[in-house]
Amino acid sequence: MTIESVTAPEESSEEKGLETTLRPQTLPDYIGQDNVKQNLRILITAAKQRSEAIEHVLLHGGPGLGKTTLAHIIAKEMGVNIIITSGPAIERTGDLAAILSNMKANDILFIDEIHRLHKTVEELLYPAMEDYALDIVVGKGPAARTLRIDLPHFTVIGATTRVSLMAAPLLDRFGAHYKLDFYSDDDMIAIVLRSARVLGIEMNTDTAREIAVRSRKTPRIANRLLKRVRDYAQVHHNGTLTADVACSALDLLNVDSLGLNSVDHKLLHCMIEKFKGGPVGVGTLAAATGEEVETIEEIHEPFLMQLGFLMRTPRGRIVTQAAYQHLNIPYTSSQQRSLLE
Repeated sequence: MTIESVTAPEESSEEKGLETTLRPQTLPDYIGQDNVKQNLRILITAAKQRSEAIEHVLLHGGPGLGKTTLAHIIAKEMGVNIIITSGPAIERTGDLAAILSNMKANDILFIDEIHRLHKTVEELLYPAMEDYALDIVVGKGPAARTLRIDLPHFTVIGATTRVSLMAAPLLDRFGAHYKLDFYSDDDMIAIVLRSARVLGIEMNTDTAREIAVRSRKTPRIANRLLKRVRDYAQVHHNGTLTADVACSALDLLNVDSLGLNSVDHKLLHCMIEKFKGGPVGVGTLAAATGEEVETIEEIHEPFLMQLGFLMRTPRGRIVTQAAYQHLNIPYTSSQQRSLLE
């Protein structure tokens, strides 16, 4: 794992086991996203009272915000099995048919990255979600006929970071849509303290705050930084973890006081030094920095905008005065005029 990937919100393969350990198991244990939790509690309670499968649920928001965790919690609260897959993993209609035909009543099918489903697979999913039936074409040519297989009532929970890429007919099949937002600093502190308890790490609130404010408002990043800080304290301070130790460890990882990493700094400095703070198009910015457009748009830009360091305008991206102040770069009247134009 590179230094930059420490603050990347995507889950790495080596983290999957530990993420399962740190994952809350019930809605009361889940910290943050209060509005989503309240709505899910009503949805779950109503479905249990009617002894029905919960309605199809779509969870959308940035990576690392807890979509997979909520899917597991819904299954546990409902007392049903959950089958986990992803859009890219279901390559053929036969793969989906095999999964659905083996599901039991009220079971949950969790499809991560559902916006990446193949179109033919997506079209097979429509009647399965709406009519609880599979329409399979048997044979070819004039002899071809459609065979309908009835399915038990089940629930699809879809997760996506790019809801705009989902087809309208697929979106319409989800009766409940919930958006997960970035977490508040107080929620992030609580998440770090909870993860520290699970991992057996002694930590006070000040130390947790030092990690939380640098975690890009994302629980997955907070858990990752917590582990790196623990390693640093073990090697250099005999396992003693204080706010100063955490600060030193995070500085060594090139994670600054607000959670910006070296790529964030590169993007902001490039815009300021080469394009006078903007406006600049994302394609031009990607070419100038050597970063992928998708990486800028999905990982770095949302967080920089959340901090108020970046603005989107019809003419392109603009660096704000707050970013200049954070980077200790003088903010001149010419930059202010570009914001107002």
